[in-house]
Amino acid sequence: MSKGLKRALGALLTVLALYAVLGFLILPGVGLRIANQQLANYATVPASLQRLEFNPFSLELTLWGLNIGQPGKEQVAFERLYVNLQIDSLWTHALHLADIQLDKPNTEVTFSKDGTLNLTQLFKLPPSQPTPAAPDSKPFPVRIDQITLAGGRLHFQDLRPSEPIEFTYTPMDLALKNLSTLPDDNADMTLAAIGADGGRIDWKGHLSLVPVTSAGSLKVTDNRMKAWWPYVRDALPLELEDGVVNLSSDYTFSLAKGTELQLSNAAVSVAPFAMKAPDGRPLVRLERLDVSETSLDLAKQQVVVGKIRSNKLETWAAREQDGQLDWQKLFASQPAKPAPKEAPAASDSAKAEPPAPSKPWQVLLKDVQLRDYRVHLADRVPKTAVALELGPLNLDLENFDSLNQSPFTLKLDTGLGKQGKILASGDVNLSPISARLKVNTQDIDLRVAQAYVEPFMRLEVRSGMLGSDLAVNLKSTDPLAFSVTGKAQVDQLHTLDTLKSRDFVKWQKLTVDGLNYQHGDSLSIDKVNLLQPYARFMINDDRTTNIDDLLIPQPPASKSDEKATAQPAASNSKPLGIHVGGIAINDGSANFADFSLTPHFATAIQQLNGQIGTIDNRQPKPAGVDIKGKVDRYAPVTIKGALTPFDPMTSLDIATSFKRVELTTLTPYSGKFAGFRIRKGRLNLDLHYLITKGQLKAENKVLVEQLQLGEKVDSPDAVDLPIKLAVALLKDSDGNISIELPVSGDLNNPQFSVMPIVWQTLRNLIVRAATAPFKFIGGLISGGDAQDLSNVSFAPGSSELSGGAQASLTKLAAALKERPNLRLEIEGTAAQGSDGALIAQQRLDREYQDTYYKMLQRRGDKVPAQASMIQVPDSEKAPMLEGIYRTLLKQQPPAEWAKLGRDERTAKLQAGVITAWSGNELLLRKLGQDRASSIKDFLVDKGQLADDRVYFIDANLGEAQKDGSVVTPLHLDSE
Repeated sequence: MSKGLKRALGALLTVLALYAVLGFLILPGVGLRIANQQLANYATVPASLQRLEFNPFSLELTLWGLNIGQPGKEQVAFERLYVNLQIDSLWTHALHLADIQLDKPNTEVTFSKDGTLNLTQLFKLPPSQPTPAAPDSKPFPVRIDQITLAGGRLHFQDLRPSEPIEFTYTPMDLALKNLSTLPDDNADMTLAAIGADGGRIDWKGHLSLVPVTSAGSLKVTDNRMKAWWPYVRDALPLELEDGVVNLSSDYTFSLAKGTELQLSNAAVSVAPFAMKAPDGRPLVRLERLDVSETSLDLAKQQVVVGKIRSNKLETWAAREQDGQLDWQKLFASQPAKPAPKEAPAASDSAKAEPPAPSKPWQVLLKDVQLRDYRVHLADRVPKTAVALELGPLNLDLENFDSLNQSPFTLKLDTGLGKQGKILASGDVNLSPISARLKVNTQDIDLRVAQAYVEPFMRLEVRSGMLGSDLAVNLKSTDPLAFSVTGKAQVDQLHTLDTLKSRDFVKWQKLTVDGLNYQHGDSLSIDKVNLLQPYARFMINDDRTTNIDDLLIPQPPASKSDEKATAQPAASNSKPLGIHVGGIAINDGSANFADFSLTPHFATAIQQLNGQIGTIDNRQPKPAGVDIKGKVDRYAPVTIKGALTPFDPMTSLDIATSFKRVELTTLTPYSGKFAGFRIRKGRLNLDLHYLITKGQLKAENKVLVEQLQLGEKVDSPDAVDLPIKLAVALLKDSDGNISIELPVSGDLNNPQFSVMPIVWQTLRNLIVRAATAPFKFIGGLISGGDAQDLSNVSFAPGSSELSGGAQASLTKLAAALKERPNLRLEIEGTAAQGSDGALIAQQRLDREYQDTYYKMLQRRGDKVPAQASMIQVPDSEKAPMLEGIYRTLLKQQPPAEWAKLGRDERTAKLQAGVITAWSGNELLLRKLGQDRASSIKDFLVDKGQLADDRVYFIDANLGEAQKDGSVVTPLHLDSE
């Protein structure tokens, strides 16, 4: 080897040795010292780097133990940072790093109360001088083959909310491959982070720095809402009980041409979820909510949600006594945030330009399904709070568009209360608001209306079920325009007069067919059908009615209310057009009572059937009337003709006929005006009233059959005439009284009144009859059978016919058929000594049934049509007996009874009630009437005897036979 070559080789080795010493020993030491000096100069907290290693041959740099912050409370730290620089960086004109590894990095991110971020306070950096950016400047070229972050930890804390927010993710692992600042280079990236509560974040995709773009997928698993809920609670007063969120999405992000973000295949799942109000009351509970097949386009400002599935949400809402919703008051309780300060104007002459209207976001919901929702509603405005349960509620929504480019489809299926159900489906538009819906309701409990009726009427809604099949067409909301068509029905309506505890109005079924309501214009109904309607009407002793008693006087309206009520009425507004094609009454009934008479008068009308024709307030054409019924089962009543309901003074033509009405029911009227009871008699009444443009022409024909007066009654209103003589004289050869009373006059004349004319005409007729003795006709005849058929014996307390009595009545019916000129009179009889205790026990049993019936109605249980069909459990009778005793006897049980055993006390209570009812004259008379009815029913139904040949005589209180039986006398009379 030549000397020159040796020198060169020696020099090279020397350089290499110096390079190695410089790289391995000097540079790491100098670099470590400089790094720690800079950290000491600029760091505001203790900061140090423990070790620095550099391999000058492989260009590998390793930093060990960086700690920034108080010992044990480091805010930024890592265990090792490894960087591998590639030599080709010298000729590729780009910084090429083969590998970057960061082991166990730890970062503390903390926002203080005043919003200061801790990371911004770690260093005191000198102010930087602004450098104008060159228009064609490009980022420094850097290529990194791989970046790895392993075992990282991120701790976040925010002290700004009322309750500090704190969570930790560890470990955090990040891997980046082929990261570059060169144009259009993409890096593969993966991130995995696990939270302290088990939640997890997974991020996978591509990243480009020039331009900044990224595409990939993000997934958040089992994220606990409690970690960040204080942000929500400070904005809304909602306390979180439970909440777990899972979400995932594919994304594309780019800053190449503005900010572009697209999400696809996005999915969000919340299960479970529950929150409550600050006072602890529950607000919302949710089993599961899944949102899937969702996409978002930031540039288009569009969100498309493919599917929403949710199960078992339960929520509560109430209207408080001040009329506000509790949710509304809950949100209103939040303090208002201070308004941001206005920026100073650029110049005094500059005018503020209104901001350009922003483009609205479009939200599309393709398919929404909510299942088994439940809503608990309460209304505390009425005196009696109303609770309403909605559920299980199912909702389907399809093709919802927030920009209303097309209508969306809605389908609702929910329960209401215990038995009610509501079904609704159709299409809805948002702008302008319009909808076409089909609405079907079943068994909606009308008792919910009780709280809203109470302030106005002393009326109790005992039962009632609403059903409907409607089509609702909402055309606009400003002004409100909609129509409702279809049919509706109300089943088993039962209202009770709470003053008298008696039925007021009820029916078995009311159906409305061909309903067509045009809001603000007209209401049209093709047909109204009433099945078994019932009404009670009473005249009090002061001439007021039971309807007057039920109405609760209302405080006078204030002037402001009057103005508010009057303001909407327009001068050219027209009344609502009402059209009813027809009303059908099936098996109706009514009770009428007049307590202004002495004695009191009461009667019942049954078997009402008929039709009322078309009623129309815009076409004043007469409506046909054809109604038939019976008074006290046997006396037929017919009403025929036509009337104009909305203007009867214009046109009315009504003919009313009453046939075979038992005059014994009219005893109170005869006692008041004639001074005598009616022992027997039947009334046939034909009334024909014709009104044409206010001119009345009436024909009243009265036929009284076999009238016999009873005992005299003291009455100050009785006429001073020989009534018995007049009756006897007015009878024709057949024992009838026939009277015609025509009336005519001008109803437009306020001095004209029909009834005084009728009464004066009748009075004059009686006077003329009393002064015409040649009208007198012969007396009565009587007859009988050789057998003793003059009476019927009844068992004590019973109105049932025995076998022997039926055999006797069968013979009597056969005898009467052979004697067509004879009439039978039945004198219903009861005896207190024999019947009293038994009818009292029967009355007590009915009271048990009525009381138990009301209890079942209040509970909302299904009940039969009548209380008499209920079997009362023996266990329920004792508590009822206590109330019955106090109500009937109007006193408390004797104090010494408190020491008695339960059975003995019950026996004494029952004995007191039985004793009180045993002497009740009304009950005894009712038993006598029932016995008379049993006899007549047998003769008519079994004996095939014409009902017009059997008369009732006023019930009698007699004496029992030695064997305890009670005899009802029978009397024969001729036609």
